[in-house]
Amino acid sequence: MRKLLVLAAALTLTACSQAPAAQQTEPAAAPQAGFPVTVENCGRKLTFDKPPAKVVTGYHPSLETLFALGLGDRIAGRTNFSESPFLPGQKEQYDKIPEISDTIMLPQKEIMLSQGADFVLDNAMASFDSAGGYATMEELDGAGSPVYILGGWCSPEEVLQFTIDDTFTDLRNLGKIFGVSDRAEKLVGELQGQLADVKKRVEGKPKVKVLATDGGKGPVNAYGGSGITDQMITLAGGENVLKDVKGDYTEVSAEKVSAAQPDAVLISDYATLRGEDMPSSPAKAEEAFAIAKNSPAAKDKRYLALPVAAQHPGYRNILAITDIARFLHPDAFSQ
Repeated sequence: MRKLLVLAAALTLTACSQAPAAQQTEPAAAPQAGFPVTVENCGRKLTFDKPPAKVVTGYHPSLETLFALGLGDRIAGRTNFSESPFLPGQKEQYDKIPEISDTIMLPQKEIMLSQGADFVLDNAMASFDSAGGYATMEELDGAGSPVYILGGWCSPEEVLQFTIDDTFTDLRNLGKIFGVSDRAEKLVGELQGQLADVKKRVEGKPKVKVLATDGGKGPVNAYGGSGITDQMITLAGGENVLKDVKGDYTEVSAEKVSAAQPDAVLISDYATLRGEDMPSSPAKAEEAFAIAKNSPAAKDKRYLALPVAAQHPGYRNILAITDIARFLHPDAFSQ
């Protein structure tokens, strides 16, 4: 955020014979402790002279992440989230924040620029595409509304390069930006503790073969061996049956899915997308079982509806790893 230098206007002369009054300049405000701070995101350096106080959030995981850091009071506008249940205790906070878009996308350019935000947090580039009528990152930066993209999902290549460590980097960066680094470090420690607990519980257990899919009768919408979903499966004690496919969310032939013989299936769960109803998770699971009809997963009807919000960068990623591990290795969590 760039400071605007306010120039004091010259005092109006009340009479021709009156000497000009001396201009009074206000002393510069003392810098806030710990500021300025600079972080890197999407190949840019973002510098903040003070913590943001009028924040706009895009797709819901960005809002959840700020809630987890106790920053709900800094959020002036959010997008709609009606695709799956809220994390515990967050619906009440969500309801108090003005909705500036009735979909998961940020509003169109004119509406977005009129928000006067001093910080914009999202986890994908789709809401900054000028071809779709959205304000670009450059336009928002220039308007004093710098954009931060969670997970470094700044290009298709970077989506594939995502690691869970990027979530911790985001939390630490947000801690710096908002002047709550101690709070961020505490949250990072708690989440790392959860991951360590999962690792200990599933260590030495046979890997469960997992198909992660968003449905489809052929080609199948599925998750390959790159990116966030593949990492969550691995950390939860599973093995992605499509690990040899270079891709995150991609299309795979029905024949490949049939030959994969999964033990379990993860279904991307979301009831709506941009205002339209989507197929249910049970329906998508049946499609997967019909394709892999002789697999252990199909025989046992074994699937987990995974909120698609957890398959995007944000605080929820770490929580989802525990949920997936409980699904794949229930015996490891029996005590």
